[in-house]
Amino acid sequence: MKVELLAPAGSYEALEAAFEAGADAVYLGGQKFGARAYADNLDQEQLIRAIDLAHLKGKQLYLTINTLLKNRELETELYEYLAPLYEAGLDAVIVQDPGVMDFVKTYFPGLHIHASTQMTITGVESAKLLQKAGATRVVTARELSLEEIKKIYDATHMEIESFVHGALCYCYSGQCLMSSMIGGRSGNRGRCAQPCRLPYQVYRDGKRLNNDRTGYALSPKDMCTVDILPEIIEAGVYSLKIEGRMKKPEYTAGVVSVYRKYLDKYLSGEKRPIVTKEDKQMLWDIYNRDGFHQSYYKQRNGRSMMALENEKSAGIIRNEELFTRIRKEYIDKKTPVLIRGTMSLYNGCPAILEVQAGDCRVTVEGETVQSAMNCPLGEERIRRQMEKTGGSGFMFEKLDIFMGDDIFLPMQQLNHLRRQGLEALEEEMLRPWKQRKAKEQDLKDIPETEKQTTKEFLTAAVETEEQLAAVEKTDGVKRIYANCGIFPVSGFVQNVERWIHRLEEEGKELFLTLPRIVRDRELDGRKETFQELVQKGLGGFLVRNMESYGILDTMGLTSRIVLDANIYTMNNRAEAFWMKKGILGDTVPLELNAKELVHRNNKNSELTVYGYTPMMVSVQCVQKTMDHCNHACVQYVLKDRYQKEFRGVCSCEFCYNTIYNTLPTSLLKEKEKAEKLGVKAYRLSFTIETQQETEKIVRAFVDVYLRGQKPDGQMQTEETTKGHFQRGVE
Repeated sequence: MKVELLAPAGSYEALEAAFEAGADAVYLGGQKFGARAYADNLDQEQLIRAIDLAHLKGKQLYLTINTLLKNRELETELYEYLAPLYEAGLDAVIVQDPGVMDFVKTYFPGLHIHASTQMTITGVESAKLLQKAGATRVVTARELSLEEIKKIYDATHMEIESFVHGALCYCYSGQCLMSSMIGGRSGNRGRCAQPCRLPYQVYRDGKRLNNDRTGYALSPKDMCTVDILPEIIEAGVYSLKIEGRMKKPEYTAGVVSVYRKYLDKYLSGEKRPIVTKEDKQMLWDIYNRDGFHQSYYKQRNGRSMMALENEKSAGIIRNEELFTRIRKEYIDKKTPVLIRGTMSLYNGCPAILEVQAGDCRVTVEGETVQSAMNCPLGEERIRRQMEKTGGSGFMFEKLDIFMGDDIFLPMQQLNHLRRQGLEALEEEMLRPWKQRKAKEQDLKDIPETEKQTTKEFLTAAVETEEQLAAVEKTDGVKRIYANCGIFPVSGFVQNVERWIHRLEEEGKELFLTLPRIVRDRELDGRKETFQELVQKGLGGFLVRNMESYGILDTMGLTSRIVLDANIYTMNNRAEAFWMKKGILGDTVPLELNAKELVHRNNKNSELTVYGYTPMMVSVQCVQKTMDHCNHACVQYVLKDRYQKEFRGVCSCEFCYNTIYNTLPTSLLKEKEKAEKLGVKAYRLSFTIETQQETEKIVRAFVDVYLRGQKPDGQMQTEETTKGHFQRGVE
């Protein structure tokens, strides 16, 4: 059985420490495009040196390109950044952006692609989708159970990578816009400011549910799964991933050493190794956040997983002596590659050195050996000189010397021969990884930017029956996306069909909005229902995750899919990735500004011109954490340090929470800029608005966007935000 222990490295020192402590592979970022922009990331020279070091030690190195790229970055910067690393032997890239995946497949053949946890892979169909697209490995969403992971492995037999230790985001990875919307530091661009680690007051119906001591309502404890490693492996996980690229080298080395110990015990035949109290304490002392838990492998959510108390007292290094020992054992120490050598020194013949590491062998020749005039060289003097390999990364474990009598060779010639031999050996050891060349970039291959030339129309997304009724009679709204939860489960088909016909009479088409997160079998009971409703006139589906897309694709309903903004199409290549599959359309990303959107292909896209932006989608439930689970789909309010209020909604049928921005985004006064984008339609997205508020907002946008009127004075005075339409993200 092969299992990989995968370690983080936020610096070159951490990389060396990880290998020294027993990691099989390391993932790290360079100066661009990684999800940890503030780590001590490596420059290109260091990255190439890191790739070589990994291969000399029989390890692997993966580069993070796990952010969303803008058009300019993808088409003019990525190739120059990645080509030298690819040709140096880089083993894999970890990607979030489908456009990047397509680009890598096109220009860097054979380079393994690992689909990042940022892609929110929550089930079999999303894994199959990415496998078909070229991913050789998927990094599962942290929220998945062992059972869910096992089903993905059984269905795909892909390499599965899952986190086993370290920090957890509150939100599903890839679905968080909170840092982005609050301060412009986007997690999708590697610059998360970690607003989930800040205190919040929690209110429901005006009553506060927490106190100042339990104010960290969105801050999970760190995960630690060393006790259940065998179960994780037996669920099909190939790569055991440790989180922590922002941590010190001591953290990396210490955590890796403990997991290496118990992984080796398991691989040597111990079915359920018992973790000692000393090793558990070591992990605790290295770093913890108000304790540990075993992540979501055996638990859906709950208060016990949260670090509710004051963050300032958590994660303290309690054992400086431990860190000193770790540094001495794994960081200051540099274990060399052991080699064997044979040296031949005979009078009148060239000095010959043969060196070997594993199956790799080279032979080099030096200057002609001379007869000694006074002081012949002895074997021990030669051996001492040849074994001075410090700094080369090699050490002789055996050196055979064959020599004649009364010979002489200057010390500088022996030194040169040694250096020549070690350099030749290193070159030969690395040669298998240096054979490939990147395909020349074809600038004609850049997807064109197209604009819609037909007249735009309005669409509306609604979450309540009152909102649905509000948009039913409004002129100008041609398509309505209605949340499935609006229609009672009992009589679901009849209720939806009734609304299909009601809206048809008003010249509108009805689409169903699917859940923001779909997990194992959660839509199984509705597959036949969806097929039946399409036959009865349902227009299609607004899809918010790859799993939902994959399910509909297997049903032959791809052409009826509109992707929401959280299935990211940040660049034209990503947009083309989806459109080639035959979908109906997509939604303009929320993190591009107007100037950047002008250069995006918007022909098939809808632009959200109104709505409370969903900033977090979490499997954790604030209601359950602060009170108890009552399956009531309640709403609550989070109040931050500046008294800003964020509305949260429990979606109990699919067991997740959505937290919305404190203000709605409104582009009511931005019609002139919006028109230049050439989008297919403008969308109004309603979430927590009343029926009266919905009617008022729809009328205002119909007047401005469809009838050419100036914005109503009252609407202009209401407090809103323009989101990223003006500022964008770095």
